[in-house]
Amino acid sequence: MVRKDARSSRAAILARRIAVHRTPAAPPKKGWLSALGPGLITGASDDDPSGIATYSQAGAQFGFSMCWVMLFTFPLMAAIQEISARIGRVTGQGIAGNLREHYSPWLLRAIVGLLLIANIINLGADLGAMGEALALLIHGSVHLYVVGFAVVCVLLEIFSSYERYVTILKWSCLTLFAYVATALAVDVPWGTVAYNTFVPNFSFKADYVVAIVAVLGTTITPYCFFWQSSLEAQDERIDPLAHTLIEAPQEAKAQIGRMRIDTYVGMGYSNLMSFFIIVTTAATLNTHGITDIQTSSQAAEALRPIAGVFTFALFAAGIIGIGLLAVPVLAGSCAYALGEALGWTTGLDRRPLDAKAFYATIAVSTLIGIGINFVGIDPIKALFWAAVVNGVVSVPLMTVMMIMAMAPEVMGDFVLPRPLWAMGWLCMGTMTVAVGIMFWAL
Repeated sequence: MVRKDARSSRAAILARRIAVHRTPAAPPKKGWLSALGPGLITGASDDDPSGIATYSQAGAQFGFSMCWVMLFTFPLMAAIQEISARIGRVTGQGIAGNLREHYSPWLLRAIVGLLLIANIINLGADLGAMGEALALLIHGSVHLYVVGFAVVCVLLEIFSSYERYVTILKWSCLTLFAYVATALAVDVPWGTVAYNTFVPNFSFKADYVVAIVAVLGTTITPYCFFWQSSLEAQDERIDPLAHTLIEAPQEAKAQIGRMRIDTYVGMGYSNLMSFFIIVTTAATLNTHGITDIQTSSQAAEALRPIAGVFTFALFAAGIIGIGLLAVPVLAGSCAYALGEALGWTTGLDRRPLDAKAFYATIAVSTLIGIGINFVGIDPIKALFWAAVVNGVVSVPLMTVMMIMAMAPEVMGDFVLPRPLWAMGWLCMGTMTVAVGIMFWAL
């Protein structure tokens, strides 16, 4: 299935290197924030408003018995995201670019097409959740807020310099600390939380199993694979001192170490924030008998009479803050996947006129996301079908990623080490079982 064509691969890498992009105005600063990048942004964006709704539902419906799931998903999520990052940094192009170069066109079209559908539905649902959260805080028109948030996200993504935009995304990650604050603001039996985190209280009841599947589907998502691999490839391209690892094996030790730290910190941060969302809703909503939460804004509204205005406001503000990170990531992953699949010039570092199709994809996907909120589509059903499509995409995509990451024709001498290979296949197997259970539940 893999085509051996190293010469064309080298030519493509050289072409990407000489393409016009927005050059950094100054050398990148060194510091703790600069050491974190694609992994941190990807991890935080995974806790988007749709994910908040899923974690809130898990906590409200099943209380603290769901705490162990986030500990279970962390190594799986971290492994598959590290594999995504390695593909981007080793080869100098994202997952879609490698699919285009080495695999069958029908496989590329199927995966990218399904990704676009799921991302746009998810994007629309996230915009709707952000609009509803702001309306809860200050009242006003949800539809007006949806349009406003979408316009702000698109303008920043298209017209900000790459360095400034990445800095904005990194600082946006801190909004998730709102959920730490909410957990600390309510009465939580931390002994019970600790017990349920390290001692799984598993149930084979259908609704409990389906909730676990929903959490897995929300945590391990295809758009995160595409985004992190493409961002790693882009960061390598715009750094004049960096090279693909195939070209410069001597850089491998430092770069793989950096990617591993970035990815594990990012995924750990993501899962920790998800954990606090479950704890908050378990300690408040579940304790007071409120077990049917369908959206993140419903969770915020339900907190007001139970936990007070401060906790409610923090929870709602967190939805808005992380939405401002997640919406650009969803739209950007659409643009990277489609652009790499069709051979366009891609990259947030490009000037708008030098990557018109790439930026047009960001704008159009966001515009369709806006439209979802105006045509009467049930947001709960939209999220449900986005989860179904994500599940359908994730299993074959992870299978191809694992084959790709073990192929010397693609990765050169940087095929996966055995421990990471084992964790990657374990993640794929877990998601296969989860998707099977999802269809059984349907």
